Amino acid sequence: MATTFQPLRHSPAYAQVYAAIEARILSRELKAGDPLPAELELARQFQVNRSTVREALRLLESSGLAERAPGAKRLRVARPAGERVARGLSHALLLHEVTFLEVWEAMRLVEPEAAALAAVRRTDAQLEALRATHAVLADASIPADAAVESTVEFFRGLGEACGNTALRMAKDPLTRLLRPTLRRMIDRVPQARRRIHEAQARLLEALAARDGHAAREWMHKHIRDFRRGYEIAGISLQARIEAGG
Repeated sequence: MATTFQPLRHSPAYAQVYAAIEARILSRELKAGDPLPAELELARQFQVNRSTVREALRLLESSGLAERAPGAKRLRVARPAGERVARGLSHALLLHEVTFLEVWEAMRLVEPEAAALAAVRRTDAQLEALRATHAVLADASIPADAAVESTVEFFRGLGEACGNTALRMAKDPLTRLLRPTLRRMIDRVPQARRRIHEAQARLLEALAARDGHAAREWMHKHIRDFRRGYEIAGISLQARIEAGG
């Protein structure tokens, strides 16, 4: 049977305008902070209607590649914020129906290395910020939601301290996905808060001593302990991660 192909579909004009500007941004010909031409000028250059340009610019804004400074009329090139990137990747993982086991296996690979790098590269300010986050969990009376946010914030702080943008952006979406099931684990396992707090304390000691080896080993233990806590809580490792992160 002969192979057949479907006719090519032409992209809408606004999508082509978006793609052309996006290509200039990704090639770094246009850098963060550079102003984009005004709508009328873009319409003239692309030889399209102003409404077409406006829709393309709206897409650039929604994707985080452009922003409008307070009080400014023209857009400027922007870098997608880390929070936007993490949220988008978390949503993609949810749509791909990843399981807790898959997230845990990924964290087991990236978190120990992030902790080791953080021990070597952290600043004094970053160490103090992590200590402040750790102190929140010491209060056994705080609600479970606050305990979850403190735990997630500690992981995020380690990512900031590791000094590796690629590693930080790879791990943040995974941490976000833990929120719903982590809350259930903390609710069901009485010792969960204490064990998380103790692991963080050991990690802080390693970071204070700039001991990358100890930080890596303690994070390995911490991640293994997470799995054990989920098993005690009766949360299936094969269950799909829930929305809510």
